[in-house]
Amino acid sequence: MTFRVTILGCSSARPTATRHHTAHVLNVHEQFFLIDSGEGTQYQLLRYGINPLKINAIFITHLHGDHVYGIFGLLSTMSMMGRTRRLEIIAPHPFGEMLRSHFGFFGVELPYPLDIKEVDTRTSGIDVWSNRVFSVSSLPLRHRVPCCGYLFREHEPCLNVHKHLVEGYGLTPDQIAVLKQGRDTTLANGAPLTACEATYRPYTPRSYAFCSDTTPSGKVAALVEGVDLLYHESTYLHEDKALAAKTGHSTALQAARIARQANVRHLLLGHYSARYKSLAPLLDEARSEFPETLLGHDGLVLTIEKDHSLRVSRL
Repeated sequence: MTFRVTILGCSSARPTATRHHTAHVLNVHEQFFLIDSGEGTQYQLLRYGINPLKINAIFITHLHGDHVYGIFGLLSTMSMMGRTRRLEIIAPHPFGEMLRSHFGFFGVELPYPLDIKEVDTRTSGIDVWSNRVFSVSSLPLRHRVPCCGYLFREHEPCLNVHKHLVEGYGLTPDQIAVLKQGRDTTLANGAPLTACEATYRPYTPRSYAFCSDTTPSGKVAALVEGVDLLYHESTYLHEDKALAAKTGHSTALQAARIARQANVRHLLLGHYSARYKSLAPLLDEARSEFPETLLGHDGLVLTIEKDHSLRVSRL
């Protein structure tokens, strides 16, 4: 039951030699989702061994180039790779118009269906995508253009029946099915067996919040209360807070304050200004306010385990 984030890029407007533009891949139960698609996204997918054809949907936070320029080449590459499966793209208005203009100018005709859903970035907590495994809701962010984050949350898993009871009581498939529905059953000897004592949830739902370009928002902090992993942009050090406010961004310290206010388990930094050669000062600044902070970088893999612990590795 995988719940894993892979960072493809962590830079802001200007990339560096070691930091590509923003893009994350979320793997939920082996279903893959791309969040933002800055320039170079398809190269980073190749670099880190993620097949573009596995992507089920793409979520775009806003229409600044460092978050969306990579999608045009990626869609064409999927075409050349033989994609025929439908692809959904969730993005703010006017993404659909922008994409149609690009296709028209370059004469692009995709061989697979493309569904575009435009999100109202002013409304909070709206479900924008869901399936049987998890759901995605929007988070209104405050930036220079319409912008929203996304909250990915697993549905509560189905009940499981304790194996020792199945074997000990010789439960039939029909009895097991009844218990998994949360209903009581009767054993062969006439004794009752309640669903409460016979079943358990294999895990509690896990969650990941992606807060792209934004100034600090108490409203967003309330919406991401208690999430397992919060990605919050941290473009600047706090000494540059005036510049952050002017450009619609946050400092590392401000991101940490949001994490503390929201009582999240872990904070992930990213979207760093190219002015910073070393990112250690941003991490130190954030950890002074919120110790459970991680420094995002290209190729970082964060797995949220079923017990909600965080396993960190690098590709």
